[in-house]
Amino acid sequence: MATKLRQSLFGNTVQVFSCDWTKAYFRFHDPFSDLAFALEVGKGGARSIQMAIQGSIIRYLLFTRKGKDSNLLSLCAISKQEQEHALAAALAGVLWAAGAAQKATVCLVTEETYVALTPDYSGDGFTERLQLFELVEKEATEKFIYDHLQCFKGEGSHGVILFLYSLIFSRTFERLQKDLDVSTSQLLQPNAGGFLCGQATLNMILTGRASPHVFNGCQKGESQEMLHGVLTRSDTGYLQWGKDTSEDDRLSQVGSRLKTPRLPIWLCNTNGNYSILFSTNRQLLSDWKMERLFDLYFYSGQPSQNKPVHLTIDTHSHHWERVQHEDEHRPGRRFSPVEMVIRTKWREATINWNGSVPFF
Repeated sequence: MATKLRQSLFGNTVQVFSCDWTKAYFRFHDPFSDLAFALEVGKGGARSIQMAIQGSIIRYLLFTRKGKDSNLLSLCAISKQEQEHALAAALAGVLWAAGAAQKATVCLVTEETYVALTPDYSGDGFTERLQLFELVEKEATEKFIYDHLQCFKGEGSHGVILFLYSLIFSRTFERLQKDLDVSTSQLLQPNAGGFLCGQATLNMILTGRASPHVFNGCQKGESQEMLHGVLTRSDTGYLQWGKDTSEDDRLSQVGSRLKTPRLPIWLCNTNGNYSILFSTNRQLLSDWKMERLFDLYFYSGQPSQNKPVHLTIDTHSHHWERVQHEDEHRPGRRFSPVEMVIRTKWREATINWNGSVPFF
């Protein structure tokens, strides 16, 4: 099982996680603060997982927990215990969906070593000490994680890696093989001496399935091979924009199932940087009239950000086209990647930063 785990992640059994991964865990900002709902995120490949879980935490706090208003104030006025309940609910919800709503598997590190080292398997000091706990009810999964939350939120806990392991075991190796296609054989991609999450890993967190692509359904690739995209709408969506991506590349275009999730929360990827956009209005995506003029909140995870940025989106003003035309002659005029990623969903939107400095 340890060998299969390595193979699924790295494509080999000798690779081990870099230190930005081993140090990563789930830690909130201070309770009762402007960012009480938000995780502190580190650098490196684990950041995208932390941000994807951030979307689930916001979903729980705004739209799932009972007896609370869906507004920004309710997100900031949360205690340490409410933070912990939100994290347990978010992690359990993702694992339960990955387990096809039948079973979740949670990995914890114990004192005992269960895996003997061989020339084909390099030890890392904690994967060999994993114990797997299988749970057959969603509520039981949430309670189990809450009772062992220190294993995911404690410094030195390897919390993000343990969650990723739990995600893979919940999905099962058999389902994982069916989810992936010829374009993707492993869940992490080597990058500059470390590893980044492939799209299949992020889609597994967002949708419960490790589809390697962001388009709707299945499509044929250049060699007529069948490529796997997103099969259903999920609660949290996904938007992406990169300065080097071409609109002509149909396989890299995000489909409507991720662009229009069931709830107005999006994991955003701008030039490889992950952030969260959300609305506190549950009905935003269920009535097109709501999408004329509306508010979104943006959390970048950057250490410099000390409160969510309040954006106002106007989709019926054509002011942006005029400004763009005028600005073609102004040297150095740049639009924020945040604005560009928002316009992948609302094409001609004007974005008002309400006094905040735009993120670049």
